[in-house]
Amino acid sequence: MTAKPKFVYEKNDLATIGNVDENEVDRIAECFKGRSLFITGGTGFLGKVLVEKLLRSCGELKHIYLLIRPKKGKDPQERIKDIFQNVLFDQVKQQRGEERILQQVVAIAGDVLLPGLGISEQDLATLREEVSIVYHCAATVRFDEPLRSAVFMNTRGTKYMLELAGSLKHLEFFAYCSTAYCHLHVKTLYEKPYDPPADPHKVMQACEWLSDDEVATIEKKILGDIPNTYAYTKSLAEALVVEKFKELPAVILRPSIVIPIWKEPIPGWTDNINGPTGLLIGAGKGVIRTMYCKSSGYGDFLPVDVAVNGILVASWRNITAGTDNTNRVAHMTSSNDIKVSWAEIIELGRWVIENKVPLNGVAWYPGGSMKSNYWVHCICMILFQWMPALFVDALLWLLRYPPVLCRVQNRIFKGFEVFEYYANNVWNFDNSEAVKLRKLMNNKERKTYVIEKIELDLIDYFTNCVLCARRLILKESDESIPAARRHMKVMWVVDKVYKGIWLFGILYMLYRCFFAS
Repeated sequence: MTAKPKFVYEKNDLATIGNVDENEVDRIAECFKGRSLFITGGTGFLGKVLVEKLLRSCGELKHIYLLIRPKKGKDPQERIKDIFQNVLFDQVKQQRGEERILQQVVAIAGDVLLPGLGISEQDLATLREEVSIVYHCAATVRFDEPLRSAVFMNTRGTKYMLELAGSLKHLEFFAYCSTAYCHLHVKTLYEKPYDPPADPHKVMQACEWLSDDEVATIEKKILGDIPNTYAYTKSLAEALVVEKFKELPAVILRPSIVIPIWKEPIPGWTDNINGPTGLLIGAGKGVIRTMYCKSSGYGDFLPVDVAVNGILVASWRNITAGTDNTNRVAHMTSSNDIKVSWAEIIELGRWVIENKVPLNGVAWYPGGSMKSNYWVHCICMILFQWMPALFVDALLWLLRYPPVLCRVQNRIFKGFEVFEYYANNVWNFDNSEAVKLRKLMNNKERKTYVIEKIELDLIDYFTNCVLCARRLILKESDESIPAARRHMKVMWVVDKVYKGIWLFGILYMLYRCFFAS
């Protein structure tokens, strides 16, 4: 077992706040009081946390209207009830009661892929009369999404949203949730608009004219130096929002890589295996053992609850001061406050899984490392990922079970094509707006909507992330942890024997080549 990692954690600025004055008013909650909001993407990772925070901390709002895609045999409002069965909402349901929450959160049947968002005239009339705040969070976050689909979802969907926003009678704030990683040619990104890689209207028009296959044949040429359709279509969408700056109280919010909850309501909560969570699970299961990555490099990660706090604070600031008096672009990033290298992430994740929260059904003992040389990485991938996968799948086939590991390795290989671009490049993000907002907040607001430097104990955070992934995604009970720990010890022996056989084979071949007569 490896030694416990040691890191110097950032000094907690919150410690300097002191006690909250009883007379202090939560101006952010007051800003939302009596208002109705319209949210797209409310069923996604960021969207669910946004809805939960609004209900828990800004509960005197009037209505939250959520755009929900209809499903056969499933009423949209029933889908909202299903969403509230997630443990994420347990705390707010206990505080305020599920019945009250269901009165506030109203489903609007529709789809961002459809003209007019597919919303009925009756629902449109309701939105036009009531809604004053709009959050457009809906997007496909698949980096390998076919270009035509990504354009329709991320770019044209934003166009439809802007058209709807322009028809609202009482609109005071429109927030487009973009990403800090959508202008990848800029190594230091400032809080300002950037020119898109193409005219978004012409791209949308071309995708409407051409078929999926026709767009796919020219996709690489269209993307140029941009590595994926996600970054390309999000930058196009930003350009559409910028076009409306003079007509609408619109802003662009750019969160970085959004990761599981840091603090509230459930530390470590997530509903997907994207990003670092997927790496933790893959490494913890023993199916990821090498990565082509600069160990000293770092990514910009932001816990989703901090990102949501940033959204709400930016909303308050822009509504009260007016978008004409504020910056229309704001970053929600962390690397100016705390940097965690890829090497530290791997070391932390490995230690947590080996020593605190092992996973069930480990295919191989967690190990491996990052490689700065691509060809060394390829050799290690063959020896320590593909060959063990072939060995285990062969055993499964002999035992009349379906082989699975080679299929998993194929998915990992495709995922690495995306990951390696980001892992081997470093971007810096200006966050001047966040610094300004911190100074405007009173003590009560700073503690309720944390957007500043935090004392993030990475070992505790990673432990919570793995525990939640274990319970909520992998459906592994805590009672199985002792058995998983015993299995981990067995796989440690198997790993050492396998490496010993390879080492013996290499030494034997060298002996035969150079010393045998």
